[in-house]
Amino acid sequence: MKLQEYRVREFRSIWDTGPIKVDDQTTCFVGKNEAGKTTVLTALYRTNPIRKSDAVFDETYDYPKREVEDYRFAVENGERDEAVVVECTYELEKPDLQAVEAVFGPKTLQGGTFIRKTYYGKANSKFWLTCDQAAARTHLAGNPSLSDELKAQLGKAVDWHSFAAVLDEAEATDAVNALKKLVTKVKENGLDYYVFNSVIWPRAPKFLYFDEYYQMEGQANLDALITREDNDKLLDSDYPLIGLINLARLDHRKLVSANNTVELKNKLQGAGNHLTQRIVKYWSQNRHIQMRFDVRDAKPGDPEGMQQGVNVWGEVYDSVHWATTPLSNRSRGFVWFFSFLAWYEDVKRQGQNVILLLDEPGLSLHGRAQADLLRYFDAELSGHQLLYTTHSPFMIDPTKFERVRIVQDLGIDAHEALPKEEDGTKVLANVFDATDDSLFPLQGALGYEIQQTLFIGPNSLIVEGVADMLYLRAVSAQMEREGREGLSEQWTITPVGGSGKVPTFVALLGSQKGINVATLLDIQNNDKQLIEDLYKKNLLTKKQVSAYADFTGTAEADVEDMFDRSFYLELVNGEYGKQLASKITLAKLNQNVPRSLRAIDNWLADNPMKSGSFGHYRPARYFTEQLATLWPKVSDETKDRFGAAFKHLNGLLRN
Repeated sequence: MKLQEYRVREFRSIWDTGPIKVDDQTTCFVGKNEAGKTTVLTALYRTNPIRKSDAVFDETYDYPKREVEDYRFAVENGERDEAVVVECTYELEKPDLQAVEAVFGPKTLQGGTFIRKTYYGKANSKFWLTCDQAAARTHLAGNPSLSDELKAQLGKAVDWHSFAAVLDEAEATDAVNALKKLVTKVKENGLDYYVFNSVIWPRAPKFLYFDEYYQMEGQANLDALITREDNDKLLDSDYPLIGLINLARLDHRKLVSANNTVELKNKLQGAGNHLTQRIVKYWSQNRHIQMRFDVRDAKPGDPEGMQQGVNVWGEVYDSVHWATTPLSNRSRGFVWFFSFLAWYEDVKRQGQNVILLLDEPGLSLHGRAQADLLRYFDAELSGHQLLYTTHSPFMIDPTKFERVRIVQDLGIDAHEALPKEEDGTKVLANVFDATDDSLFPLQGALGYEIQQTLFIGPNSLIVEGVADMLYLRAVSAQMEREGREGLSEQWTITPVGGSGKVPTFVALLGSQKGINVATLLDIQNNDKQLIEDLYKKNLLTKKQVSAYADFTGTAEADVEDMFDRSFYLELVNGEYGKQLASKITLAKLNQNVPRSLRAIDNWLADNPMKSGSFGHYRPARYFTEQLATLWPKVSDETKDRFGAAFKHLNGLLRN
C-alpha cells in the first residue's frame, strides 16, 4: 500500500495546501524557514503515527489561531461542517487486493484506491471505499465446503439480513459457523466498514516521524528506561536509544541482571563491532571511529538520574587520536545520523511497515556528508516511501527534480493580510508559481550540478583558458579525420581562467572521489614553481602535470607555440587585420623571444593597434571558424607536436 496524495486544511499555518502528489519512492519538500515544511509533515504524521498517543488534532492548539473561536462557534451552531484536517489517498498494491480477494473474492472491491479523512479530535477519521455487496455475497455463497442446496439458497439472498437468515436455518457445520461469524461482523457496520477496518487498514503503513528532538543522549539509566517503557511514557530520545540497544543485539532488561562478566563483555564488544560496520559504510567524514558500549553499576558522581541502578554508556573511539568520547559529545551531525540509523534499523529489523517522515534531515551535516545521507536514502530506504523537508541544496538530487515539492507562504512577506485562498502554507509542484526564496535551494542544487558536469567529468583536463580548449578540440577533430590520434572524448577540458587559479582547481577537483585530473599548461619562467608544486605537494603525480613546452622542445611555451610562428601570425592578421597599424610579419618580430605571444606583445608596444586590444581568444575563434581553409596550411611538425601531447594525455585516462 502506498500513499498517493494528501491534502492539509485548516491546521496551524495552513488554510489549504492544495493536493500534494507523493512520489512512489522519495518526496522532497523545499522551502524557506517559516514556510510551513514541518507543519506539512506533522499533519500527515498524526493521521497514522507509529506512536498511537500522537494520533490527535487539538483545535485549541492546532487550528489557525486568528479564527479558532469563529470556527468553534460555526461548528456548534451548524453553520459549517467540521474541518477535514488531512485527506489522504492511498493506492492498494497487489498484496492488499489479494487480502480482500481471499475473503470476499476478486470482484468485491471497486477501484484500487481509497480515501481517509482525519478530523479534529483523538483518532477521529472517516474512510471512503466502495464494495460490491452482491459480488461479496456471491463469492461467500460459492464456498466449496457448503452443500449445493445451501449455495443455491444463499445465491438468492438480496441483502445481508436475508443471507444471514439462510445461514441460521442451515445445518451448523464448521463452514457454516465460520461464515455466520463473518456475516455477523459484516452486518454490524456494513461491508465497506468491515473490509476497510478488518482487512485493509491494518495493512496500512504507519508514519515514522524523526526530527532533532529524537536525537539520543547516548547514555541512560537502564532501570529508569525500563520503568518508562513499562508505563508507556518513553521520552523522544528513548526511541533511538532502545533501537540502538536492539540493533546491537542486546536486551536492556537482561543487562540489568547480567551475572557473567566475560559473557557481558563479549556481547558489548560484538555490539560495538556490529554498529561500527553499519555506521562507517555511510559516514565518510571519519573512517577511524569505532562504537563501544559499557554497562556499569551507577556511581554517586554519575549524572543526575543515573546515580542508582545500572547505566549503559554509548561511546565513540577514534583510532587516530586514541580518544574515547561519549556519543552525546560528538558532532550534532554525527549524533543525528547515528540516532536515525539506530531507530530505523530497529524498525526494519522488526519488519514494521512504515512511511518515513524526516524533518530537516542532516541539517548539521557537512555538504559531503549530506550526499552520504542521500546515498543512504537510495540504498537502504528504498523499501519505504520517504518524505523529507530541507532548505539545503546538497539534500536535493538535481537529477530527480520531479520529486521536489515547493513549500511557500506568501503571507510571510505580505504587508497586508491576504485572502484565505492565497494565504497560508501552499505546496506546489510547478516551479513557475514559486517565489525566488522558495526556488533558491533548487537553484543551488542545479548550479552545483552544472558546475560538476559542464566543465568537469570523470577525466578532467585543466587548461588555462578558453583559447586552449578551442585549439585542442579543433586540432583533435582534424587529426582524427586524417586517421591520426586525437584527444580522447573521455577528457573533459576545464578552462580555469589563468595559471594562478590552477592550484585551487586541482585541489578542488583532485579531492573528489572518482575524478582523474591532468593539466596541460602554458609555462613561463615565473610559472615553473607553480607547476612543480602541483606534484611536489602531492596534488598530482608528475606525469599528470604537462606543459606545452614538454612538446615544443623549448624552455617556455604557450598553446600558440604548438603552431609554427608564421602560421599563428596568419591567424592574428586574419582576425585583427583592420585594427593593426600594419600587418605583422615574421621578420618584424624579435626571433630571440621564445614565445610567440610575448614577441607579438613586444611589437605591439611599439606599434599600437588603431583600435581595441590584442587577446588570446579571438585568434583561436578565427582558427575554428576558418578551419576548413586553414587546416591544409598546418605543418606536419605542428601535427606531430599536438599528436605527442594527445598520446601522452590519453595514456593517463582511467576507464
